[in-house]
Amino acid sequence: MDIIISNSSNTPIYEQIKEQIKSKIISNELTTGELLPSIRVLARDLRCSVITTKNAYEELEKEGYVKTIPSKGVYVSNINKELAKEEQLKKIEKILEEAVVLAKINKINEKELKEIVSILYEER
Repeated sequence: MDIIISNSSNTPIYEQIKEQIKSKIISNELTTGELLPSIRVLARDLRCSVITTKNAYEELEKEGYVKTIPSKGVYVSNINKELAKEEQLKKIEKILEEAVVLAKINKINEKELKEIVSILYEER
């Protein structure tokens, strides 16, 4: 599973893992019933602590994206993908709203802001 961790990000590593797995579930890259890597395997692959991956999986389970079956593993839950996508869109809107306010304060026009977003989007 491709997960990219940024050590320079202000976002905790467990949250980076959680959000990327959530995104893969919403986009159907990970499908309902699919077995995820074990906590230990994911920690080894990402070169992070087992506690970090455990926290990410626990958060995903609390939010209903995965289900842990004792002695069997962690599986992708059957979620309402449209509702989950809408939740993500609300988060994006909030972040973009903050960016627009900051841009206006600093007299960055709409064209410049769109260019910044476009560059950032291309880099990912």
